[in-house]
Amino acid sequence: MRSLLNFLARHINFILFLLLEGAALTLIVNDSNYHNARITKGVRGITRRLEEKITIVRDYLILRDINTRLARDNATLRNEMERMRGKDSTLFFSVKDFSGNQNYEYTVGKIVNNSVNRQKNFFTLNKGSRQGISIDMGVISPEGVAGIIVACSENYSLAMSLINIDFRLSSRIKSNGYFGSLTWDGRDYRYAILNDIPQHVNVQIGDTIETTSYSAIFPEAMMVGQVSDIRRSGSDFYRITVRLSTDFRRLTYVDIINNNSREEQIILEDEIQ
Repeated sequence: MRSLLNFLARHINFILFLLLEGAALTLIVNDSNYHNARITKGVRGITRRLEEKITIVRDYLILRDINTRLARDNATLRNEMERMRGKDSTLFFSVKDFSGNQNYEYTVGKIVNNSVNRQKNFFTLNKGSRQGISIDMGVISPEGVAGIIVACSENYSLAMSLINIDFRLSSRIKSNGYFGSLTWDGRDYRYAILNDIPQHVNVQIGDTIETTSYSAIFPEAMMVGQVSDIRRSGSDFYRITVRLSTDFRRLTYVDIINNNSREEQIILEDEIQ
């Protein structure tokens, strides 16, 4: 009780000021329609802004729940796809390439380890030789080319990432069909370089870059990326920067590709060489 009295004694002037201000505002509001309307409008404005903030927060929380449900539904769909492909998850499903000449088989894999900040990047998949995976199979993300299988154990496989300075990919400009070799320069994981495109070729920013039919690993017309920069070098060829369609920092589920005709093609080409 004494503490309360001491507090009131120390702040008596401020408390009286607040009481008098409150009484003055009450008199103004009650006796003046103008001031009454202004204060009411101000209070309503503050209330409206608070309600808008509350609505934004509520919508954000709802979106988080929706995203959680969507992720759960996606996982359910993937499980259903896996059951359709085979109980032991070893079954490939067959698809013909863009030209209709070669048969390719696909199976789903999950990234269990990945690197993006080295000059030679690799990622590890949760499937190996026991599930039908072998060296030189291609790997694609939902957005485009991702890498090539370079090593396998029974239940895991290692893929050389497209963002590896040793990676080479036969790629073409979709709009005109001119092709070259796509490589990574070891700098930014979002970009690669398309080489060997002559400077008389019409190339535009935003042109789509895709795989050619010359690869024994990837089907024709698989998405690689889009042209983001074009420079004339000292040679007769452009230096074309390609923004990769695959986001290597977000790789999770990928498709592993088996070309059923690859061995026949390689044997024939080796005989000629």
